[in-house]
Amino acid sequence: MISLHRSCFLNNSGISGSSSLFSYKLNKLPPASVKATALGPNSDTNASVLIENKAFKEITQDGTSAAANVDINLTVAGGDREVYYDDAATEDQLVTPWSVSVASGYSLLRDPHHNKGLAFTEKERDAHYLRGLLPPTVISQDLQVKKMMYSIRKYKVPLQKYMAMMDLQETNERLFYKLLIDNVEELLPVVYTPTVGEACQKYGSIFRRPQGVFISLKEKGKIHEVLRNWPQKDIQVIVVTDGERILGLGDLGCQGMGIPIGKLSLYTALGGVCPSACLPVTIDVGTNNEQLLNDEFYIGLRRRRATGLEYAELMDEFMTAVKQNYGEKVLIQFEDFANHNAFDLLAKYGTTHLVFNDDIQGTASVVLAGLVAALKVVGGTLADHRFLFLGAGEAGTGIAELTALEISKQTNMPLEEARKKISLVDSKGLIVKSRIDSLQHFKKPWAHDHEPIKKLVDAVNGTKPTVLIGTSGVGRTFTKEVVEAMAALNDKPIIFSLSNPTSQSECTAEEAYTWSKGRAIFASGSPFDPVEYEGRVFVPGQANNAYIFPGFGLGLIMSGAIRVHDDMLLAASEALAAQVTQENFDKGLIYPPFKNIRQISANIAANVAAKAYELGLATRQPRPKDLVKYAESCMYNPAYRSYR
Repeated sequence: MISLHRSCFLNNSGISGSSSLFSYKLNKLPPASVKATALGPNSDTNASVLIENKAFKEITQDGTSAAANVDINLTVAGGDREVYYDDAATEDQLVTPWSVSVASGYSLLRDPHHNKGLAFTEKERDAHYLRGLLPPTVISQDLQVKKMMYSIRKYKVPLQKYMAMMDLQETNERLFYKLLIDNVEELLPVVYTPTVGEACQKYGSIFRRPQGVFISLKEKGKIHEVLRNWPQKDIQVIVVTDGERILGLGDLGCQGMGIPIGKLSLYTALGGVCPSACLPVTIDVGTNNEQLLNDEFYIGLRRRRATGLEYAELMDEFMTAVKQNYGEKVLIQFEDFANHNAFDLLAKYGTTHLVFNDDIQGTASVVLAGLVAALKVVGGTLADHRFLFLGAGEAGTGIAELTALEISKQTNMPLEEARKKISLVDSKGLIVKSRIDSLQHFKKPWAHDHEPIKKLVDAVNGTKPTVLIGTSGVGRTFTKEVVEAMAALNDKPIIFSLSNPTSQSECTAEEAYTWSKGRAIFASGSPFDPVEYEGRVFVPGQANNAYIFPGFGLGLIMSGAIRVHDDMLLAASEALAAQVTQENFDKGLIYPPFKNIRQISANIAANVAAKAYELGLATRQPRPKDLVKYAESCMYNPAYRSYR
């Protein structure tokens, strides 16, 4: 492959940007030699490209020659002397930062998309000018995986493991995904929660190289152009954050970029979306975090957060530019926006773009799947249960609404009646009718007729829930008194402690099992180790959004969906719950093990795609006969490819 970054055209006044003049993808030509000469701004002579191999001229586009593998001998001159040097005599001269990259030799070893390290075969080393650039041994990708796992396990600090994984992603992309897929249960907590939270907190000090697009207020009016700076053009999924509510850690501003990067790594590893089709984006409108504003290593804008019209105009320009650049079917996943923006953005763009909020909709779908699966242990239908939430933000109200929708769907009960089975507690206590005038709009559907209650334990005793769900972002709020109250009301209390990271979890797995005397059906947002209680080992389930969003996104992509519908979320929940086996239940699990996540994602994708076709929202026709097999066939395979 040969490409001129950013593709250029040359004229008497130097080099100017162009969109596609000098970009080729070639597979069948023998090595060739190219000498590219770019002339400086004071030259009267046009720059030229000299071709030294006849085979190089065999494939042309609008009269331009191309070749597969080429040696580049680049000489850049200006006037009477060559100017592209780093010496003192030329330091005040303007230069044009263009380069020709060739998938051969030294550059190939530094191209993360094509590098194979010591796995290059003898034939490939000869064909691609790698002799002498690598030690003589040739090893397999599997041995590389074994070696990397050995190295990563040597680190005792999770953040060091995270940094090692990010370095690998930037040097050998296929090995990174092979490693992650083959060791998903061990490495998921490294590349995502809980370690990604610490990575975001320290992102300024560990930042090495850009892995996504940063759009700040400085880029207002130029976002369309900024997106075109990203080298990949066929984007299918964008994960975007403004960094205001990163996990349970609050406003991390520009350093929230760790979340889109981590999410998209999982889109590829767990859902099989091609990494080149994924784009992480951070919208930097400032931060209200004083510690970051005073941190010399902070990488974002040093100003207070923009709000109101200034914020809305930037987001609107971004959403418009995304559709202009990547089309109607690009999936835009909102991630870790604060409540006051998250609901408004989802409502505003849900009818015009293919948008999905993982905190509202993804969390709701994965928790609903856990509830449906838990019914096989505790019995009854969803409509037979009563739900109490601690936390009435994006996650809490999202889960509550999707649960009410599922109850309504199963029973034909009006949605308003289904909502009455669900109560929410926020920072001011139980949400009740007498508070309705002071409530934010997304809390109002949950204001029921009930006397005001301040304390959570009193709300448990007052509403008598069978299910207790924590989405508060405040650690240790499910106290011994609260858990014991749930155990006194229910033979098998369902307790979901969902806040991330681990430090913010409402209670630990050990606390839930111990205080309920081993009777709790427990799941958490962050991973917990197995717990032994009175001779029995309980394996806590993890209500991780990674169960849902990779397969959900794949289902949207493979069907060519143009909008997200609530019924697609219900379809994803049902598909996940259906894959929990009796063996899983016997261990106390209400989610299937992550080691099967690619098969799980394929089934979720198939269910979501089927619903898209049923709703008339799919554009890829005709519909595949076997959607599960089609989903599997669409998945990215990280195994090394053989090079000619």
